[in-house]
Amino acid sequence: MMHRRTLLRAAAATPLLGTLAAPAVRAQGKAPGFTHTVRLIVPNAPGGTSDILARLIAPELTQAFGQNVVVENRAGAGGNIGADAVAKADPDGHTMALLDLSVLAINPSLFPKIPFDVKKDLAPVSMVIYAPYILAVKTALPVNSAAELEAYAKKNPGVLNAANSGTGTATHLVQVALGEQWKAPFTHVPYRGGAPGLTALVTGEADMTVVGATQALPYVLNKQMKGIAVTGPARFGNLPDAPTFRELGWTNPDAGTWQGVITTGGTPAPMVERISATLKEALAKPAIASRIAELGGQPRPEGADSMRAWLERETENYGSLIRQHNIKPD
Repeated sequence: MMHRRTLLRAAAATPLLGTLAAPAVRAQGKAPGFTHTVRLIVPNAPGGTSDILARLIAPELTQAFGQNVVVENRAGAGGNIGADAVAKADPDGHTMALLDLSVLAINPSLFPKIPFDVKKDLAPVSMVIYAPYILAVKTALPVNSAAELEAYAKKNPGVLNAANSGTGTATHLVQVALGEQWKAPFTHVPYRGGAPGLTALVTGEADMTVVGATQALPYVLNKQMKGIAVTGPARFGNLPDAPTFRELGWTNPDAGTWQGVITTGGTPAPMVERISATLKEALAKPAIASRIAELGGQPRPEGADSMRAWLERETENYGSLIRQHNIKPD
């Protein structure tokens, strides 16, 4: 498992540039179908999980495609700007995005209007990784277990300040669903991303949060906050006392950071399959798999059909929650 020093090294090694060309490619051995530079768009600011992953795999794609793969950060509008850039590109596989797929599942219900149709204008390529969430509380909160947190929330409805990475984000919606299940609503406090929410928890400004393990685990291990429970299929080896949501019977047990790659709708199937196969080969390389593990993730190189099924399921689940609670974007 990762340590804070490991994460800091990973972040330091990540170039914080809006656009980064991967290493120059060899002239020979160009993959059929790729004729010019490939754009790998990240619809977030540099330094986050999607950005780190994109820069990790871009050199592998460059080598396989025989063309430079550049990482381009296009943040804004809850991920819609970056996704729209892919939707409006030529349907030839030369423009892709690596992103948290919850953006595509949530935004059609969250925003009154978005400039693209997820089903028509975007084409699933492959899942990349899954990283669980950690539910954490500030150190001063008088709870030390999942049962104690649930009891405290029920006894003090609306008192707990729940930090999230923005109104309508997956971390916000998971907390909304928990409050609904417990019949103990929280006071939701949106921040501009998971990192500011974690800072709020460390300083005591917020009482609890649900956030990606990639970001939160170092703070929990350093005892700057208390890890209460985790999503995903199993407990963390270095947080053995934090049960899974599934063990607890809590809602959304498989919530987390589902990162995947999309391309432009209408891209020929052979090109989509080529990209998917290349991603699978890259994620199987020991150095890349090891770095993903350090970041708290698990490689999930599942193809387009798996991503499409995930999107259909989660779009309905998140959409229902958004409509039921009348959640609007900031």
